[in-house]
Amino acid sequence: MKILYVEDNEDNVDILEMRLTQIGHEVLIAGDGEEGIAKAQTEHPDLIIMDLSLPVVDGWEATRRLKAMPETRDIPVIALSAHAMAGDREKALAAGCDDYDTKPVDFRRLRGKIEALVPGG
Repeated sequence: MKILYVEDNEDNVDILEMRLTQIGHEVLIAGDGEEGIAKAQTEHPDLIIMDLSLPVVDGWEATRRLKAMPETRDIPVIALSAHAMAGDREKALAAGCDDYDTKPVDFRRLRGKIEALVPGG
């Protein structure tokens, strides 16, 4: 499965990219929301993992834009947030995210969410 990980923190990218690659996924990286939108349009990933606190275009707005475009609207998006404030999950889902998870990432839980959104992936 091809996964686009939109994240500006290199340590987070390194850890999650390694874990996802180890279980057989191809991982594409974008460092901000604008780059994430562009890569989603050109690379057509099976799933997007979207950090919410991003430079240039934040994860909420990037997801809204992706879900508004016919070519990317059906790509499942899992939002990731380090802040986990009350209402963040609801805000992410309202922006069009298909699921929500918190940082630090519990990889087993995240893997379950990935498998639920892209069965057989």
